[in-house]
Amino acid sequence: MFARVPYADLNSRQRENYNFHKIAARMADYGFNCIRLTDDWQGADFIAVHVDGETFLKVQLKGRLVIDRKYLGKQIYVAFLHGDEAYLYDHDAFVRHLETNGLIGDASITWHEKGFRSWPSPPAWAITYLQDYRISA
Repeated sequence: MFARVPYADLNSRQRENYNFHKIAARMADYGFNCIRLTDDWQGADFIAVHVDGETFLKVQLKGRLVIDRKYLGKQIYVAFLHGDEAYLYDHDAFVRHLETNGLIGDASITWHEKGFRSWPSPPAWAITYLQDYRISA
């Protein structure tokens, strides 16, 4: 009755739905209820509300590791899947880490001129940094 559908066979909207549900399922194990938004609200694709009644995260869902100037100062978390791993990181803290450690050099035209940078596959230094932001299955 059920047949797995390869991720590669999904269109972009279907991939976004898939990624949301995968992330939301993992976050449920950590006490979060994820509420999908029909449009970006303050830069967020979904809201994650913790059972403690105090923790409220605005989350931007991405298909890869990314930084974007339009998220700066908006208290946005970015969630993405990489293989079997899921990550949810504080966008501004990650940008500060990159700048402080010289990981966005002058050669990064996309960041310095366009205000955007992404990594299709996170480099080793990023995986090390992101360990604290990994959502284990």
